[in-house]
Order: sequence, then C-alpha cells, then structure tokens
Amino acid sequence: MSRLEAKKPSLCKSEPLTSETVRTTLSVLKRIVTSCYGPSGRLKQLHNGFGGYVCTTSQSSALLSHLLVTHPILKILTTSVQNHVSSFSDCGLFTAILCCNLIENVQRLGLTPTTVIRLNKHLLSLCISYLKSETCGCRIPVDFSSTQILLCLVRSILTSKPACMLTRKETEHVSALILRAFLLTIPENAEGHIILGKSLIVPLKDQRVIDSTVLPGILIEMSEVQLMRLLPIKKSTALKVALFCTTLSGDISDTGEGTVVVSYGVSLENAVLDQLLNLGRQLVSDHVDLVLCQKVIHPSLKQFLNMHRVIAVDRIGVTLMEPLTKMTGTQPIGSLGSISPNSYGSVKDVCTAKFGSKHFFHLIPNEATICSLLLCNRNDTAWDELKLTCQTALHILQLTLKEPWALLGGGCTETHLAAYIRHKTHNDPKSILKDDECTQTELQLIAEAFCSALESVVGSLEHDGGEILTDMKYGHLWSVQADSPCVANWPDLLSHCGCGLYNSQEELSWSFLRSTRHPFVPQICLPLEAVGSASNLTLDCLTAKLSGLQVAVETANLILDLSYVIEDKN
Repeated sequence: MSRLEAKKPSLCKSEPLTSETVRTTLSVLKRIVTSCYGPSGRLKQLHNGFGGYVCTTSQSSALLSHLLVTHPILKILTTSVQNHVSSFSDCGLFTAILCCNLIENVQRLGLTPTTVIRLNKHLLSLCISYLKSETCGCRIPVDFSSTQILLCLVRSILTSKPACMLTRKETEHVSALILRAFLLTIPENAEGHIILGKSLIVPLKDQRVIDSTVLPGILIEMSEVQLMRLLPIKKSTALKVALFCTTLSGDISDTGEGTVVVSYGVSLENAVLDQLLNLGRQLVSDHVDLVLCQKVIHPSLKQFLNMHRVIAVDRIGVTLMEPLTKMTGTQPIGSLGSISPNSYGSVKDVCTAKFGSKHFFHLIPNEATICSLLLCNRNDTAWDELKLTCQTALHILQLTLKEPWALLGGGCTETHLAAYIRHKTHNDPKSILKDDECTQTELQLIAEAFCSALESVVGSLEHDGGEILTDMKYGHLWSVQADSPCVANWPDLLSHCGCGLYNSQEELSWSFLRSTRHPFVPQICLPLEAVGSASNLTLDCLTAKLSGLQVAVETANLILDLSYVIEDKN
C-alpha cells in the first residue's frame, strides 16, 4: 500500500497588489503587450521548452493563447482580454495595456479601493456616453453605399499587424479582397433581419500575396488525378445536390458490446453494398447531379454514380459541411435509408480551377452569400498571421454593419478623450459627482490617473525613440521622429495627425503628450466634409473599442478590489 502524503494547507496572501512579486509580474506583462502595440510593434516568438510549433506574432489573440500565465491576478487580466477578443476580435492589446496602466497609476495615489472603483465607474460611464453621443469629435458614420471608409477600416487593421509582412501595394490588394469577400456574404435581396453568409479562407502558401483572390462559392481541394476523373456536366438549369454527413464506405459500424446475428450464407459486405447501390439508384431516379460526402464513398457506388453521369465527391471534411448546407440549401443526410425530397439542394454550376500548385473543384452558388478567399503569402509564419488578421477584419466589418460607426484611430481617440475628460472634470465636476461620497480632489486625482493611462496607451505606439505631441484644438496625436531637432517649427516637422484627418498647415499649437498643460475643450461635432475629403484615414471599430475600454476598466477595478488570494498548493 502506497503511503499517502498529508495535504498541504492553502496559501493565503492578503493585499496581493502590495507584493513586489505581483507588481513585477504585472510590469513584465505590460512591457510584453506594450512592445507589440501598433504598426511598428515588435514581434514575439513563442514556443515551449520541448520544441515544436513556433508562433511569431504581435496579435493579442495569438500572444495570450501561447503565453503561460500562472499567477492568479495575471490570469484574471489575460482571461478578461481573451474573452473580449473572442467576442470582438480586435483591440486586445489596447485593453491589456489600458488595464495595466490603470492599476499602476492608481496605486501611487494612496486612495482607498472603494473610492478608486467608484470614480473609475463614473469616468467609464462618461467616456461611453461621450463616444456614443452625436457631439463626439472622434466618431464618424460608416456609409455602406461607399467603400472609402470601409477600406480605411480594413486597411487600418492590416497595417497594425507587422508580422503579415505586407507592402503598401499588397495591403491595398488584400484590403480590397477582404471587403469584397465581406460584401459577397450579404444577401442581395435582404429585408429586415439579415442572415450573413460566410467567407472561407483557403490557404495558398509560398505564393505572391498579390495572387490572392476571391471567388463566389466553395472550393474543394483535390488532386489533379481526381479532377480528371470527374465527368463534366452541361446543364442549362441548376444542378441538384445531395449532401451526406455519414460514411458511404460500406464499413459495418461498431456494435459495441452487442451481438450481431447473421443467417447462414449471408454476406454482410454484400448486404451493405446492395444497400449502397439501392441508395445510388434512388439518387439517379431523383435526378441528382452531384453527390457530396463528408466521409468516404465506396468505389462501387462511385462507379455506379459515374456510369449514370452523377459526380461523386468524398472526403469533404466536417469544416465545409456548414457552408455547403448554407450555400446549397441541402439538409445533410445521415442514413442509408430512403431520402426525403426536401433533403436535396442545388448549385448553379461546377467547374475546376487551378491556383499555384493546387487544384480545386469549384461549386458556384445560385446566390453568392458563401465565398472563398484564396489567401497567399510568402511563408507559413506570415500566412498564419495574415489569416488571423483577415478573420479579424471580416468580423470587424460584421460588427460595423450592425453598428455603422467608427472611431478615429492612430491614438487620436485616446488623446481626444483624455482632453475631454480633463476639461469635464475641471469645469463641470458636479455632473460626474452626482453623490457626495467623493470629493472634487479625489475626482481630480483619479481623472488624471485615468487620462494618463489613456495617454500611456498612445505612448506605446512609439517604439523608436520619437516624441508624441497633441494639438490644443482637436486633441489629436502627432508623431515626431527621434532624430528631429529639439527646438523646431512644428508645422515643418509634422504632416498629419495619427488618424490622418488633420494636417499641420492648420493654425494649431502643440504640446508634448506627457507635459503639464491647462485643460482645454477639444473641438467636437466632427465636420463631415473633412471626413469625406480624407481618403487614407486610420480607423478603429466603435463596438470593439467600447468593449475594450469597458473590459479594461472593469478588470482593473476587479483586481484593485482583491483583498486576498487563496491558492491550493496540493
């Protein structure tokens, strides 16, 4: 009998944020995510100590999923960010950096957690109300009748992911493809409640990015030999389709612990084959043109179908089953018995296609709500990052369709919002302090910590030693290169603000981002003519940004409110 060890007592730590170890680990996480932020963010290579797959990325979804986090406080933070990204795809690094900054800034103030949390909630409510208001100076409408703003939104996502390794020409090409793929998923005659289709990303690695393309319908990869065996179909009407989600291989299913009783002289294999051929006869009599099977089709059944000029394609896989169901209108058939006529669907046409070294069987839909994005890149690492970025962009476009607004990007929303909060808390504190539980002094301290946290996120965009300025009219961000003279005429050094909306030729005055300055009123009510004339804006998704802001503040409040951490060491 083995000796049992006594259970170890749980480890209880009070006031975890006062621990130097916790502060150090939070600081390390902050440096990791901060160094990844923005178009010039530094890439990270993640792999385990036993070798295997190496992930090169600067995206929060890939970074946090490969990062081993053991401390409970860090787990709270990373899990919150991952949950946000799983729902909104974007603004993960923004959320993580802002959360770390908020925790770090308020710890220096010496205020009680209750006061900090209450005022953080007030400031969060102020931010959300302003960003959703008609007078917001950093929110622009998205017009789906024009592609200009939509392209800016997609381009902003692509340029913020340096591991994709795209040139400017490639960025423009992929942006247009993503937008086209998204627009193809919108039904043409949509009224009322819209059900979007789906964009499937098909890998074409070791190819030029510029060779990427979008095709309506679904591409099923096959060998050249398989394609040559498929008979061409010439038909003026739509092709009738049957989709099977069960195996048609003729294998006898596992009986488990049961017993199969077979009469003498009966061959199970022949009986199953007869059943398959009867199924084939029904398909032929129902005038089916195309049989698609998730698993394997028996060679005899394939031969029978080919003799009757029915195309049979097997080994489709589970991934394509849902898109095929949507595109063809079929109901997947899961048995070998009689088939209901309602189970059949249709496609407009079929053809073969070749891209690079790969061959495909192309199903062309009656209505193009399912499309295939053939995505090329130079190597596996760049392709993996580009695929993830394209998925993010497609999701962001879906969110924007639901809520057609965008925020000015490039750090301009954060600096503008910080200027607005400072002005509001200095000039109208009573509108924020609706109760008497906090003093105006406490509000000023927390507001400054909150604004400083927002501005620190913006500061993370600069990785090469340059300076960041903000103008005193719009509250937008402006970048100065590291080798610029200390005393200079700013309009000569600056071109456009971070979002690209304003240029330095306007009558503006600037100050360094972290310098002390008197609160000012940033100009609100964004002029639509200025937005319409700008063709290269940097934009963020309003829905994703609002969620990121809310998650960052609420997670920081949760961590600040922790009094004890109890760990089971067994």
